[in-house]
Amino acid sequence: MTTTLITGANKGLGLEAARQLVAAGHTVYIGARNAERGRHAAARLGARFVQLDVTDDASVQAAVKTIEAEGGLDVLVNNAGIEVRGENNAIPAAADTTADEMRTVFETNVFGVVRVTHAFLPLLRRSAAPVVVNVSSGLASLSRLSDPDSPAHFYPALAYPASKTTVNMITVQYAKAFPEMRINAVEPGFTATDLNGRTGTQSVEQGAEIIVRMARLGPDGPTGRYVDVDGSLPW
Repeated sequence: MTTTLITGANKGLGLEAARQLVAAGHTVYIGARNAERGRHAAARLGARFVQLDVTDDASVQAAVKTIEAEGGLDVLVNNAGIEVRGENNAIPAAADTTADEMRTVFETNVFGVVRVTHAFLPLLRRSAAPVVVNVSSGLASLSRLSDPDSPAHFYPALAYPASKTTVNMITVQYAKAFPEMRINAVEPGFTATDLNGRTGTQSVEQGAEIIVRMARLGPDGPTGRYVDVDGSLPW
């Protein structure tokens, strides 16, 4: 049976991806900072809970030990992420963004991905079919955000898109370093979640589709890709 860990999985896209992967037969660990919420979510889905704060080394190492003791890991979904919003869900302007705000977003969205992936690499490398899915964003695309005709062009903030573009680069470099693994970045689409104040235009069921699809890749599947439900995206 395939064993999968999803970070930030007590709500939103992570929770829905967990639900779908449990239904597909995976043993799923719901990683969450809040133990009460994480345990409740796991109990609802028939999943397992592991306390996991992607910004904390000790928390991540403890999660590794727990999952290793219970049999190992085949699939890692780096889903945990944050976006800074202002009053009334306002997207912060470039002129108002400080280095501290950038650092806060990168700590979860970038350093958290590296921290968790690095810690779980020994377990993944023992798997017969290791897979890593990094949840990115359409806002990570330099091509889209620099194109005045693209719907994404309007987005003014610095921290969130910059963090997700970095996730894409991390994905490419990990995929080159570990050709035996399937390591990809996915764009779930503009999904209504707490991240964006539930302003998204699609459901979590729709958003989780590409996460689940790439989490179920076999050893002959693509790697080093940036994709949504319709295929490859421009970098």
